[in-house]
Amino acid sequence: MSDEVNSPSPSRRSVLGWGGAGLALGAAAAGGAAVVLGRDEDPEPAASGGAAVPFHGPHQAGIATAVPDRLHFAAFDVTTGDRAELVQLLKDWTAAAARLTAGRAVGEGAYGGLPEAPPDDTGEALGLKPSRLTLTVGFGPSLFDGRFGLKDRRPAALVDLPTFPGDNLDPARSGGDLCVQACSDDPQVAVHAIRNLARIGFGKVAVRWSQLGFGKTSSTTPDTQTPRNLFGFKDGTRNIAGTDAASLDQHVWASAKDGCTWMAGGSYLVARRIRMNIETWDRTSLQEQEDVFGRDKGEGAAVGRSTEHEEPLLKAMLPTSHVRLAHPDSHSGARMLRRGYSFTDGTDGLGRLDAGLFFLAYQRDARDAFIPVQRTLARSDALNEYIQHVGSAHFAVPPGVRDADDWWGRALFTQPRES
Repeated sequence: MSDEVNSPSPSRRSVLGWGGAGLALGAAAAGGAAVVLGRDEDPEPAASGGAAVPFHGPHQAGIATAVPDRLHFAAFDVTTGDRAELVQLLKDWTAAAARLTAGRAVGEGAYGGLPEAPPDDTGEALGLKPSRLTLTVGFGPSLFDGRFGLKDRRPAALVDLPTFPGDNLDPARSGGDLCVQACSDDPQVAVHAIRNLARIGFGKVAVRWSQLGFGKTSSTTPDTQTPRNLFGFKDGTRNIAGTDAASLDQHVWASAKDGCTWMAGGSYLVARRIRMNIETWDRTSLQEQEDVFGRDKGEGAAVGRSTEHEEPLLKAMLPTSHVRLAHPDSHSGARMLRRGYSFTDGTDGLGRLDAGLFFLAYQRDARDAFIPVQRTLARSDALNEYIQHVGSAHFAVPPGVRDADDWWGRALFTQPRES
């Protein structure tokens, strides 16, 4: 971040202010998450340039925007019961996010302020470029439990996800009142963003769980080569492009016609932590691996095809192949925008890698997309022998911040209630 990050905009807060009493991010460092904001229709900037993604726009960045290489995702529990404090937190987070995504420090920066007070910014991103940082915020079902007068504001689409066959969900890695998705080409920039939002929220929120991710496993620029997951396969070739406005409107962006006006321009995020049985997979024959996915491992082409982007011949695949079961044609055209990342969180104490896929999918309504697709996969997918879903969450991601006077979730708290 440049020296201008220590400029006095906005004005100095009270002595403790955003810095508060510092929040230890042990939980976040163990595997965190963050949210992204910006104009989703922008083309992908050159990663090497460390470009900034615009923060303001009709949709939050980090959904249809090009997918950077690194992720820090964090879910938070709201610890205050005061609605006014929650609103002020969202305003403070928004102001900080606008600076962070522009490559500037929080508040007055990491140095030069009052010696008696903690700095406004933790400082580890000083001298670093924005690196396409996006921050995206979402609201979980538990935020609408009545504590903040929001019970009748919960969108019908924000359902509690069902338990699917084979799930082995850890409550400590599931749920959350709020989430923040931070994506960047520089892992330190992403972690810095989550760390500082957590510090700002000290006394109002606490990190519930978090996840670090690397090696994007899907792309919103499908004209480029599809990334590979930790099983070595290309997956998600038919992802929705960030430039496909018609598909985004049909499958990703919520509309006032859906019955919740404050969510118009937003989306619904499903986050799933999927553990991969790496050691078992690595002892499986190549033929079986390709049969499980329904793809050639080298090129990534579907069975009977020669290139990865050719339309797959579903009937040429085994009935249990992952591609066949997950394909939109198997679900009346249901589609999601996927932004998954690989993760490796050490070992499990038995010498096995704690590794897998942190699945992130945005959709207009999970009842029409993720839920029916996952029901089919959980029942019949041959890949189930090698994976297990261990974490789960569902969030309503509000529309973007349109200008400097706007803030995350403003319509939720200020729009008149629908009759």
